[in-house]
Amino acid sequence: MIDFHCHLDLYPDPRAVLDGIDARGTYVLAVTTTPKAWRGTTKLVGDRKRVRVALGLHPEVVAQRHQEVALLCGLLPETRYVGEIGLDGSPAHRQSLELQVTVFERILSECSRLGGRVMSIHSRGAASRVLDALDLHPGAGTPILHWFSGTTRELERAVSRGCWFSIGPAMLRSKRGRELASAMPLDRVLTETDAPFTRVGDDPLMPWQAYDCLAGLEEVRGIDRIELGKLVADNLRRAVQIEPELSPA
Repeated sequence: MIDFHCHLDLYPDPRAVLDGIDARGTYVLAVTTTPKAWRGTTKLVGDRKRVRVALGLHPEVVAQRHQEVALLCGLLPETRYVGEIGLDGSPAHRQSLELQVTVFERILSECSRLGGRVMSIHSRGAASRVLDALDLHPGAGTPILHWFSGTTRELERAVSRGCWFSIGPAMLRSKRGRELASAMPLDRVLTETDAPFTRVGDDPLMPWQAYDCLAGLEEVRGIDRIELGKLVADNLRRAVQIEPELSPA
């Protein structure tokens, strides 16, 4: 099982979630929303072999915390994983979009200078601007577009430039999400939850529930969910360029 985008540190009891991850052998990428949170989450995770912590500066907080990009860039040599980063052009955050672009491009530039990173990228309402920035920094690493919600043309452009995609149960609940998932290259798809923001009833999704989306993916792609699970596990190994200790279940 693979959850390539969850906010582990934002669960009410992250230690209990980590115990559940250990018990089930789930591979998790724990994204962070600020570089200051990365240190604390890294300490919390400890030496767990199947959990990685990504260094992030979420576009929704850039207006208030853009100065922390310097801290993020200073920490980049310590990790292979970056996220959550990107752009948010939704009405609530459109006013800060140009500042977001400046921050995002600085992060991409530094990732490129350091030889590239595995990046979990937010692109809500700004997919074209995200792709523009990636085009300017082709050496930044492996871009994995989390919960992609752009247009069909933007999806085609993202596919053409080699982007990956992480999809989850919440995305596949909508008709539009299923349409986009049906057009994504299966050899560049990973599973995610975006929890604890995504929920089942009153309860947040758990990282080991990321594979719940395979039922929806089976429906839109016509491929057995067991085979899809094997494919996603193989995709993970390729996306992270095969860390020896990774062995997704």
